[in-house]
Amino acid sequence: MELILIGILVVWNVVVMLLYGFDKLKAAKSARRISESTLITCAFLAGSVGALAGMSVFRHKTQKMKFKVLVPIALVLHIAIVVFAFGADIIG
Repeated sequence: MELILIGILVVWNVVVMLLYGFDKLKAAKSARRISESTLITCAFLAGSVGALAGMSVFRHKTQKMKFKVLVPIALVLHIAIVVFAFGADIIG
């Protein structure tokens, strides 16, 4: 069961990373964009690693204060959830 959950999280984070890249591509073409609230929501819905990767790889939304603050907060929240849920198993 844990492997399935890990697989789902990996796929979701890749999707979120690509979403940031897609938005960057749309920005370069002056096309209709993905809303900032959608990008941040995806980060908070277990996609914080993918969001940070997308921000770094595509150099997208790195200057926006709300992304510089909220995406790392989402990551800390996700780490806290994992530690709370699986803490004894992770620590050994």
